[in-house]
Amino acid sequence: GEDRVEQSPQTLRLQEGDRVRLNCSYTVSAFNGLQWYRQDPGQGPEFLFVLYAVGDEKQKERLRATLLKEGSSLHIEASKPEDSATYFCAVKTQYSQAAWELYQNP
Repeated sequence: GEDRVEQSPQTLRLQEGDRVRLNCSYTVSAFNGLQWYRQDPGQGPEFLFVLYAVGDEKQKERLRATLLKEGSSLHIEASKPEDSATYFCAVKTQYSQAAWELYQNP
C-alpha cells in the first residue's frame, strides 16, 4: 500500500496548565526516522525532535516526544499560552544524510 502519515487531533482547545498529547501515526515501506516540528503563524517551521528507533524518547523543556512501532506522541506538560502553534510530524522514508542534516539544521 501507499505510505501514509496522519495526525490527531487536528485542532485542540486547551486551558493554561493542561496536559496535551498529540499523536502521529504512520504506515511506510521503509522507516528511517520521524521528526516533530512546530510552526507559529507567519513563521517557518521550527525543528523540535528526531526519533529513530522504537522506544526513543526526547525531551525539551515541557515537550516530550516518544516513538512507538507505528506512531509517535508529543506531550506538552503544563501548557502555556506560548505553546499555541501548529505542530506536525514528518516521516523520512529514504535515506539521504545531507538532506536529513539540512532538515535538522535549516
